[in-house]
Amino acid sequence: MPRAISKVAPDWWDYTTLDIELLEDAAKLTPKDLKELSRPGFQTHFYETLEDFYLAEALEYIEAWGQSTPDNPGGICGPIGPTEQLPLVARIVNSLELDLQKLDAHFWGMDEWVGPDSQPVSTTHPLSFAKADMDLCFNRIDSKLVMPPQNIHFPAGDLAAYSKSYDPVRCLIMQGGQGEVKHWAFNDPPKRTGKYRNTPPPPEEYRKLTTRVVDLHPMTVIQNARTSGGGYVPQVPSRACSVGPVETWKADRVSIWHPGTHDNPFGLRLTALMISKHLPDTSTPMSLLADHPNVHFHYYTKAIGTVAAEMH
Repeated sequence: MPRAISKVAPDWWDYTTLDIELLEDAAKLTPKDLKELSRPGFQTHFYETLEDFYLAEALEYIEAWGQSTPDNPGGICGPIGPTEQLPLVARIVNSLELDLQKLDAHFWGMDEWVGPDSQPVSTTHPLSFAKADMDLCFNRIDSKLVMPPQNIHFPAGDLAAYSKSYDPVRCLIMQGGQGEVKHWAFNDPPKRTGKYRNTPPPPEEYRKLTTRVVDLHPMTVIQNARTSGGGYVPQVPSRACSVGPVETWKADRVSIWHPGTHDNPFGLRLTALMISKHLPDTSTPMSLLADHPNVHFHYYTKAIGTVAAEMH
């Protein structure tokens, strides 16, 4: 039976092309059902307050950096969405006097916008992810404690060099958020084109992708205008650099954080179900994490909500 055409972008693959029975099963999941989706290699975690949620996310930075040593350096790859954990990271490092220089700790940014010139935007761009990481976290860490600039890796400039930086240094944790198109970083669904016009690429093909420049699904552009620009779509680039599945699978742990601001109650259910039941599909990139050996989903419980008709 042929796959459905996307309801939001007919020239793209996305989760609206999945089998309707799977979508209906996801919509029916209760918060209790989400807790029961945990299995070996996939765990769900729940937080009753946003304070607890973002503190737990910040503590993953401390956990990763605390395991780094000069003879076996390690670090964490972190997202911009969400960002509320970043000032907490700086505060904890300063309070504990955690010497990131001495530990040879590392950080990777997961993604960055690409401008009309096909180059990553500079830190003068109002939506620059590197700017946000520096302003909200690293520039707030005591200069005696913060790691040297060469230990902070952003996917800009030489993307091959960025990708190779995951080889000599352990990525202990790769954090991420989940967008409305069900991506982590900017691993968006592919376009419907060429040999993949009638069926999306198989997961094993998508898994070969490294850090690269990607075209963004229209849902991603709209989402980022909503969450980062007051809805001003013209400000949001339509291309970005993104860490790829290849680098993701080099991470010991993939940790996805769901505060409820970047995706909706249905999306928070769908990807958990697909990962738990091992149903990877490239129309729904987050579902590919079904094949990663150590994935954790973190939920702010009030964001789980319900999937039901509700008029406003």
